[in-house]
Amino acid sequence: MTSAEPTAVGELQAFKAAFFKALAHPVRIRILELLAQGELNVQELQEALGLEQPVVSQHLSVLRTSNIVIGRKSGASVRYSVRDPLVADLLAVARQIFNNQLTGTQDLLRQLRRERGDRRRSSG
Repeated sequence: MTSAEPTAVGELQAFKAAFFKALAHPVRIRILELLAQGELNVQELQEALGLEQPVVSQHLSVLRTSNIVIGRKSGASVRYSVRDPLVADLLAVARQIFNNQLTGTQDLLRQLRRERGDRRRSSG
């Protein structure tokens, strides 16, 4: 291992941490889900999210600063899009992980109910 390797690993980990920190808000995740379907301007995002313009703009600013979304001038407005289409894949994987965890929790609840029913029958 060379002395350059730990630095490269550290930089990669720092990039990943900053990337996930930028995603670490439900509104930003929802913005990305919407933008993964196509370009939208702030007003369209506002309407879809049911939020005020300053709130949407603040979250877009975080995503722009982190190079996750980009803006393209279109007349008097700016249309936003996801910079890398792989972000949509990442969100899909996150949904699958959530579904897997939910399924595991449901399985555990069913098992607990069965055990509780077994105890009631054996004590009754």
